[in-house]
Amino acid sequence: MKTARRHGPGGRLARCLLTLATAAFLMVPATAAQAHDVLEATYPANGSSVRTVPAHIGLTFNHTPIAIGPVVRVEDSTGTDQADGPVVIVDNHVTQAVKTDAPNGKYTVIWRVVSSDGHPIEGTFTFTAGAANPTAAAAPSTSPATAGTGAGLQAELITAGAAAVVLVIAFVVAGIFIKRRLSGPKSSR
Repeated sequence: MKTARRHGPGGRLARCLLTLATAAFLMVPATAAQAHDVLEATYPANGSSVRTVPAHIGLTFNHTPIAIGPVVRVEDSTGTDQADGPVVIVDNHVTQAVKTDAPNGKYTVIWRVVSSDGHPIEGTFTFTAGAANPTAAAAPSTSPATAGTGAGLQAELITAGAAAVVLVIAFVVAGIFIKRRLSGPKSSR
């Protein structure tokens, strides 16, 4: 006749640790895969000079942002927003029209979109309109301007690393408890 084995606190602890380790293991790939979108190019290029105020401002991302409350402010040197109409998102391109009577001068573009992973990202870049000797501003900038995405990626990598450490510790502790449980009680003679 078989007798029912009672699981003591060590058995419950081992099951709990194994469950936590499994959950941590399943979270690691998801955390690493959720990197925010990255700004790949701007039009006009960051820091460039153009002959006239462009008809539109363009931002190109590595993935398509989610169209939830995008903002692109085109501020002239007085801080007046020269944006005209709504922000348009087509594929991975974000476009903002500029008022036709916008004055020449230095501009700061302040943008915020929702990354394809669901997190908001933001940044700024500058250009000057009406410069006598414009730089090659027709080509989009391939620098990320001052996109606020680096800190988010660093935080996610730190989180993934911490989850991996927790996972290893949980597996080691669970292994010790399971080994003790499987070896059974030691008999003393």
